[in-house]
Amino acid sequence: MQPIILFQHYGFKYKNQSEPTLKEITLDIYPGEKIWIAGPSGSGKSTLAHCINGLIPFTYGGEATGSLKIDGQNPSDLSIFKLSRTVGTILQDQDSQFVGLTVAEDTAFVMENKAMPRPQMKQDVAAALNMVDMLEYIEHSPYELSGGQKQNVSLAGVLSTDADVLLFDEPLANLDPASGRKAMQLIDDIHRQSGKTVIIIEHRVEDVLQQAVDRIVLMNEGRIAAIGTPDEILSAGVLRSYGLRPPLYVDALEYAGLSVAGVSGLSRPQALNMPELKSKLDLWSEQAGLEQEHGQTKNLLEVNGLTFGYDPQKPVIQDVSLKIGSGEIVALLGNNGAGKSTISQLITGILKPQAGGLLYDGQDMNSWSIRRRGEAIGYVMQNPNRMITQHMIAEEVGLGLKVRGVPAAEIKERVEEVLRICGLYPFRNWPVSALSYGQKKRLSIASILVLEPKLIILDEPTAGQDYHHYKEFMDFIESLSGLGMGFLLITHDMYLALEYAARAIVLSGGRVIAEASVATVLSSPDITEAAHLKETSLSLFAKANGLASPERFVQAFINEEKKGKGHE
Repeated sequence: MQPIILFQHYGFKYKNQSEPTLKEITLDIYPGEKIWIAGPSGSGKSTLAHCINGLIPFTYGGEATGSLKIDGQNPSDLSIFKLSRTVGTILQDQDSQFVGLTVAEDTAFVMENKAMPRPQMKQDVAAALNMVDMLEYIEHSPYELSGGQKQNVSLAGVLSTDADVLLFDEPLANLDPASGRKAMQLIDDIHRQSGKTVIIIEHRVEDVLQQAVDRIVLMNEGRIAAIGTPDEILSAGVLRSYGLRPPLYVDALEYAGLSVAGVSGLSRPQALNMPELKSKLDLWSEQAGLEQEHGQTKNLLEVNGLTFGYDPQKPVIQDVSLKIGSGEIVALLGNNGAGKSTISQLITGILKPQAGGLLYDGQDMNSWSIRRRGEAIGYVMQNPNRMITQHMIAEEVGLGLKVRGVPAAEIKERVEEVLRICGLYPFRNWPVSALSYGQKKRLSIASILVLEPKLIILDEPTAGQDYHHYKEFMDFIESLSGLGMGFLLITHDMYLALEYAARAIVLSGGRVIAEASVATVLSSPDITEAAHLKETSLSLFAKANGLASPERFVQAFINEEKKGKGHE
């Protein structure tokens, strides 16, 4: 059998760059394979994808060396239209991929370009949408749909091309756990039913490994660092070296003093049965899994019985109460549409509740203006580019103080102090455009910190970051909590909550359905199912191996993580 994609000593250097982005790439992908390409930010995986789908050289010019064959042909000898018949791409930003006013029009776009007879087109559109479970939305605008639904429509459009290769660029970006699980299941269903070659570019390890993958291609600094089956890559212990978070249960085994080298079935916690290790893991869980006592902290924020609805007859938030203490990190968990963002808007004063109240440091906030709330409670958006308005770093951080009429000398002093705390002082005279995405996240925090709030709300703080930058950012947040600042993490990232939050508050349908330790919440199938969250791999592993207490096993992992970061 001939490879459908063949790189041989391939390199690529973008125009106006002095160094190549891809170096000595040798890779063969065979028809029907399911390949996962992973690596840290800047490793070259997106450039590799652009070479496969024709964006290089047709959109992004540059100099190539070595050879690349797609279905036996050199992409440079084809038009991008002809290449798209072989390789279909689902982009990370689905909105940029839609061309139709309705779901039906978007799915039919390729068929129309083929001049397909209308009766056949209607039949094929319905079949494609039915396959991705979107037939009932056939007359909806794509822009009205949720992130997961948009992705399914994009997939239906690509399926209509009959392309032999399907390339998924960050398919899990911006999806909640339930939608992410469905997306990976759908990709797997299509792979098995169609026999197409599937290539996935993604950094969320556990989510990708929910379904079988033939091979993993690890990239680093423009080169292929490793190729192997999931079991081979996991047992080699190399993921963390390349900016990727190993599955949590793999880390737990190592914390318990158990080697994973050469262990088979390591990529599937449900399938991994290690009965000889049960007694050792139970003993470790018993010794390390005691829930840590958290001292009483002064309440910074108290939310009491909040109710809100855009239509008062249809509340989207119902009788919500929660508390956040000084120096505490609390995770607000829930799927998309659960009401997490609405609660943040009620706290910051963007929305006014129909019932209930808020106390900040013991003071009634209900009559406070948005400005006064903003001085006490900072809000950091998911995308830092939506917050940044100035060209220079120091100007961005000092803008809030300038608006408040603070003297210039004091602004300079406070800005420099905050930049030191945030690790951005060496870049104080740089333009914002010179910063990486992770540095921009820090800059958005700095612009809030300089206003000296006691509480900060972080909306999906780790979205779009690889493990290295995710950990760097959250360790920084944790250091601020050590200074007495409180944080509310609005997220559907279970691993973020496990590693950094003291408590979890779970929302579903606008109501609080659980408030407890993170280990308790994420070990409960009833809670995770009701909130459309995802039971952690730790809990699944514990149950598959018959451990005495999955919750204690999860808590032991949390304790070891914190011990490793020097918390205790």
